[in-house]
Parts: sequence; structure tokens; C-alpha cells
Amino acid sequence: MKRSNEIAIEKDSMGTMVELTGAFEGIASIRIAQVRDQVLHSQQFFGDLWQIYSQIRVDEYFHFGRRQSSEKPIEKELMILITSEGGFSGDIDRRLIAAALGKYHPDKNAIIIVGSHGANQLTQLGVPYVKRFKTPDSDLKIHTEPLIREVKKYTSTVVFYERYKSLMSQDIREIRLSSAVMERGQQVERGKDVIDESNYIFEPSTYAVVDHLENSMMQIMLSEVLLESKLAQYASRFRAMSMARDRAAQALKDTSLVYNRARRQEKDERLKEIINGLRKSIT
Repeated sequence: MKRSNEIAIEKDSMGTMVELTGAFEGIASIRIAQVRDQVLHSQQFFGDLWQIYSQIRVDEYFHFGRRQSSEKPIEKELMILITSEGGFSGDIDRRLIAAALGKYHPDKNAIIIVGSHGANQLTQLGVPYVKRFKTPDSDLKIHTEPLIREVKKYTSTVVFYERYKSLMSQDIREIRLSSAVMERGQQVERGKDVIDESNYIFEPSTYAVVDHLENSMMQIMLSEVLLESKLAQYASRFRAMSMARDRAAQALKDTSLVYNRARRQEKDERLKEIINGLRKSIT
């Protein structure tokens, strides 16, 4: 049996683990609240843009902001897979990769991966991707322009991302970018002011303004998707930390019991040694 001083070292380590996992759990909880507020502000801004766009767009189609471009889009559907930057987010990245690859066809699809963790998994599986982007470090300033430039190269885009449901539940969602923008726009109340060429001058042209608005709304939509994905990752991390803290707390409890038994046994042994010593001295 281990000596009490050896068990005490293990007990201190378990206590430190409980404190650390509790701290990480708290940080994840704070980040979740911050990201949810950011998503709400983003949705409000999207609504303002859609009110303008819905009044001045020249047809019923969403052109991905490339109406003015002479480049012909690639005849493939782009798949954007949004994962975490590190591997400390439970199994949600693995589930996302599995869901996306279930619909992937090399001759019909091209993959762009966001997040090093997902990129590593694709590499291990031998699945090629055309570009890799880093998961944004900041939750406040998310730059999606590089992604939008890639989106405009293809005929259509589908995004796979991790969605937050609750602290203990996250799932995988798939959206088509143009449909998601249009569906969001249909939920926005139409503005009272009439905005058209009869009372406004659009420079350099109406088409250019419409393209700019489409670009902006796609950026907002992708920003929200990235934020939603980070929200799910924080929640997954919170769950992982909560489970780790519970395991560490139980291990601490078990180690404390072992420590107390070892201490009692050592005291009993010392007491026996004292008594035996007294007996020998008497005899």
C-alpha cells in the first residue's frame, strides 16, 4: 500500500485538476453569453440591409454578388466545413466531418475547411480540400471576405457547421448559402420607405449596389454561422470540462478516502510499535 505522503501528492494533483476544469468551464460559459449577444446584433444589421435590398433588387434571383463579374463560375458545389482550431471540443468535429463526407462526391464537390482540427481529420482520411482557413480568434471581429471570394467562384455553396442547442446538446446543421439568405430575408418586415431609382441615385449603378448588398449579406450570414459554430464549440468544451471536473472531483473523493485510510493505518502501526517497545522495555 502507498504511503500517505505519496497519496497526499496525488490528492493535491486531483484538487488542482478540479480547480482548473472548473475555471475552464466558467470561461466557456462567459464566452457563450458573449457570442449569443453578438449573433443578435448581427441579425439586426442583416434586417436593415435586407429592407434596402428587397426594394432595389432587379429580379427575384440571388446572384451571389457576381452580376457584374465576367468570370464563369466553376460547375461544382462548394462545401464549407466549419470546425474548431484545436482538438479540445469533444467529438463534435468528428461528427461534422462524417456528416459532410456522407454527401461528398469528388466530381461534384469542392471542399473548403475552416479550422485546423477538421483539416487534420480530412488529411488523415485522404480527402482533398482546395483551401484551408483558420477559425477566427476573435468573437467580435470576424472577417469573411476571403471566404466570400471563394464562394463566388462556384455555382452554389453548402455550409456544414455546428449548432448550439443547449449547454449539453449540440448538433450538425447543413444550409445552402443563397437559400439561407433568402429565407432570412423573408422573415424581415418590409420597410415603410420606398427605395428605388425614382427617388435615389445609385452609384456607380443599381446592379453594383445590389451586388454589394448581396456580398454584405453573405458576409453577415457566414459570420453568424461561424459564431454559431464557435458557440457550439464553447458549449461542447463546457460539457467536456464539466464531465472532466466531475471525474476529477470523484477521483479526489476516492483519493481522500484512500489517504485517510493510509493515515489511520500508519498511526495504528506507530501505536503498535510504541506498545511493543514499551512491552520490551518492561520485560
